[in-house]
Amino acid sequence: MAASLKPEEFDAMPTLGDVARHHARTRGDSIALSFEGRLTSYRDLDRRTNQVANGLIAAGVKVGEAVAYLGKNSDHYFELTLGAAKVGAVMAPIGWRLSPAEAAYIIDDAQAKLLFVGPECLECASAALAQTQAKPPMIAMERGDGGANTYEAWRDGRPGDDANVSVDAEATALLLYTSGTTGRPKGVMLTSANLMRSRRKLAESAMGWNEWNEGEVNLVAMPAAHIGGTGWGLVGLINGVKNIVAREFNPFEILEYIPRERIAKMFMVPAALQFVIRTPRAREIDYSSLTHILYGASPMPIDLLRECMEVFGCQFVQQYGMTETTGTITYLPPQDHDPKGNKRMRSAGLPMPGVEIVVLDGQGNRLGPDEIGEVATRSQANMKGYWKNPDATSATVDDEGWLRTGDAGYLDADGYLYIQDRIKDMIISGAENIYPAEVENAIHGHPHVAEVAVIGVPDETWGEAVKAIVVPKPDVTPDAADIIAFARSRIAHYKAPKSVDFLDRPLPRNASGKILRRELREPYWAGRARRVN
Repeated sequence: MAASLKPEEFDAMPTLGDVARHHARTRGDSIALSFEGRLTSYRDLDRRTNQVANGLIAAGVKVGEAVAYLGKNSDHYFELTLGAAKVGAVMAPIGWRLSPAEAAYIIDDAQAKLLFVGPECLECASAALAQTQAKPPMIAMERGDGGANTYEAWRDGRPGDDANVSVDAEATALLLYTSGTTGRPKGVMLTSANLMRSRRKLAESAMGWNEWNEGEVNLVAMPAAHIGGTGWGLVGLINGVKNIVAREFNPFEILEYIPRERIAKMFMVPAALQFVIRTPRAREIDYSSLTHILYGASPMPIDLLRECMEVFGCQFVQQYGMTETTGTITYLPPQDHDPKGNKRMRSAGLPMPGVEIVVLDGQGNRLGPDEIGEVATRSQANMKGYWKNPDATSATVDDEGWLRTGDAGYLDADGYLYIQDRIKDMIISGAENIYPAEVENAIHGHPHVAEVAVIGVPDETWGEAVKAIVVPKPDVTPDAADIIAFARSRIAHYKAPKSVDFLDRPLPRNASGKILRRELREPYWAGRARRVN
């Protein structure tokens, strides 16, 4: 059988629940999920998701109601997600790094009817439930009191017959909460149609990097609470391939998985790829099975990208998108990745099939080529809206379906999208707009720089001044003046940092790998009424 799906196969999979049904019929004996030695075939996945669906019905979970998952990655999480989809319930994963108070907020906001908890989060979950109003029943995923495998006992106590609940493809299936770096996180409602129709568009376009050959293996290592984890895992399941689920990202384990499992494709954020290639054995591993690495969620400095291309020796595809767009809306294809570097490697690539992209000024007017403004997008992958938050939804998506990304960028004459930065992270120095990502990209190639973040700090003359926060490479003595001079040799002088501070620890990042610039900025703006000058 050919693993790559034909467009017409999507007719049999209008919803996520249908993914398990379809592949049970067409490739039932093939392995769907592999987790720490536990193998699940597509036939078993269909039966177990039926059991989950029947368990949710027995628990009183109704169509449109949410169940929450608090834990690290697991094959059982994907069982729960597809099982919930079979009865029209909504899966709401919660980041396992969150505090009890943050988890409690999401549990209450989602009005979760059940809470499934991984072994590493039992203490956090108990503390969170003590703070909630909802107080849903808790089911331990692995070991609970008395050592029982409580999730499996809960699941296996239900029949494996299909409940045959009619589910609308336009109904919410996933509730992914935004990072919440400013204010409370918002629940992003994603439907089966968001996922399945966008994947069909890709299948119709027959892009080589998106096609899966028979026997290829997918690695799922990004956190399930983020679109890069859940979304990428679902991509593998939709395509009917074997998916290796890593409990969490660990660079040493990634280097074990690739040759042992013969990984063909994986998605990782740039920070994760940097950790992998910095491990001592990175240049000793057999990467011959790797065909493509997809990367995104934050900018990739060109020097780091070139190093990754050299180490892994496979094709690279950049992915740009956000939770609100069900992940990827642009792609930079392998043919635009040149080890020698080129202008397009600084871009986020071209719109995905079926995706429209425009750049708008502050008044909502469309800008021409090379003019910087806010990126807006329209496609079938755009979210249904923010959960129980119509005001935030209308502020983000207009009546014509255009979703404002909050990213500043421009389109070139060939239609390639260049992201400058988040609009809110923009530095205004002497009336000049400066985007931190551009400055970081210029600094990253310095031989003494391991990581860099650029922020704006108060300046009495210019309003804000550009400051670089640098994590030096081991066993070097970094020099601030040399780093500033290096940056000035690559970008306009007014964009280069005026000062450099050094950190002896990694940069603070959220779970999806994005630098927490707000946290870095805070000490420099402490005591001021506003965080602009």
